[in-house]
Amino acid sequence: MNDTEAPRWAVEALGALAHETRLAVFRNLVMAGPDGLAAGNLAEEAGVPPSTMSHHLATLERSGLVHSERESRQIFYSANFAAMRQLLEFLMQDCCRGFPDTTNKPAHSGD
Repeated sequence: MNDTEAPRWAVEALGALAHETRLAVFRNLVMAGPDGLAAGNLAEEAGVPPSTMSHHLATLERSGLVHSERESRQIFYSANFAAMRQLLEFLMQDCCRGFPDTTNKPAHSGD
């Protein structure tokens, strides 16, 4: 792998997040913390049918960004904070061509 190629896990994780519903679900799970949320609640919050939500959650789980745990008849999903941290570290590892102080500057405002 050369320096411009991303590891497979990073590509899969970013691909899983590259969908409006999955990104919103992942953000909800991050906000929910380690206890997570029930699949039905996630579907209701996202305004999608449970079968569609199952597909999205399966994609997030395959990427490693989400864990699931069955409790009786419900499945609870939670963000995998270790995987999220690994992805963020990967994205930032060679930040700013050796000038990390540039990360504190505000984004371009279009002016």
